[in-house]
Amino acid sequence: MSGSLFIVAAPSGAGKTTLVKGLLARDPGVRLSVSYTTRAPREGEVNGVAYHFTTPEDFLARRDRGEFIEWALVHGNYYASSRLWLEEQMQAGQDVLLEIDWQGAAQVRKIFPDAVGIYIMPPSFEALEQRLRGRGTDSEEVIKKRLAAACDEMRQVDQFGYVIINKDLQRALDDLCATVQAARLRTPLVRRRNPEVFLPAV
Repeated sequence: MSGSLFIVAAPSGAGKTTLVKGLLARDPGVRLSVSYTTRAPREGEVNGVAYHFTTPEDFLARRDRGEFIEWALVHGNYYASSRLWLEEQMQAGQDVLLEIDWQGAAQVRKIFPDAVGIYIMPPSFEALEQRLRGRGTDSEEVIKKRLAAACDEMRQVDQFGYVIINKDLQRALDDLCATVQAARLRTPLVRRRNPEVFLPAV
């Protein structure tokens, strides 16, 4: 496979989705994997664009058929990434980005050890709480669950090769784009994509 695989993870409210959207707008060479989920759509979310929204029964049936490269139960809802789509894209040389949680990232790394892991951190736990409350989309119960989960999630940061602290959105986006570009310049990848440039081994 000649395409690169990027994994972007973060605790809920750290700005991961906003940063990923910014990256995709700047870099047409990266294609986002649209995840499957059993959670209800939020206002403005379009099926097949934000997520593939489905039922728990359909999700579990797809999982049992081996259609997912990773799956996880997060905040009471299932999430997963399509294995078939991912393999097809990468075999065609397409760079792909997975926007998933740390549990899913660990599963993907077992199959794709060369995947580039990028973790988005909030500037502080207090700032994370303010962002979650500022959304105005979740109940107090949901917010408390997300904050509790964030404590555990942020302790997984050492599993990722790169960390971006989202204190200033524009700076964080610049850092994300730079990380993606630098990862494309790894020697094995450049050699695979441009064999004519390299001299034969002696």
